[in-house]
Amino acid sequence: MAHDPNRYQRNFTVSWEQLHRDTRALAWRLHDMQLPWDTIVAVTRGGLVPAAIIARELSIFHIDTVCITSYDWQRQGKTTILKKVGGTGAGCLVVDDLVDTGATARVIRNLLPEACFATVYAKPAGKPMVDAYVTEVSQDTWILFPWDSDIRFVAPIVSP
Repeated sequence: MAHDPNRYQRNFTVSWEQLHRDTRALAWRLHDMQLPWDTIVAVTRGGLVPAAIIARELSIFHIDTVCITSYDWQRQGKTTILKKVGGTGAGCLVVDDLVDTGATARVIRNLLPEACFATVYAKPAGKPMVDAYVTEVSQDTWILFPWDSDIRFVAPIVSP
């Protein structure tokens, strides 16, 4: 998804190390909730990496995916379910990288109403849709995840 300068006024670049630290912090928060999850449901694609980290930290071995698209490479659009999981969500921990507007989270809440929903990052519009998150960012912030970026030279603010 491309950065839309009309919608996003701020940028928040997340490195692999920061994502790992933030996801481990989310795992601690989830551990403190003391709920008996036996399954993690990762929301593809953004929830795959956080789900793997949380599965390790909470010693959960059963991992499934729910596959939903709501973005094309430029903008948020229509939500399409590509793969569902069965059941009501009892005993499931749903993990995603971010809740933005809450559109994807609403679809998942309808699919798995008894699941606990956790994201690493949350924006105000989507925050009410999740049970746990670590970092809140403003609605007008573009989050650049490490799988969407590359390390390269950036010119100084003031050039000689």
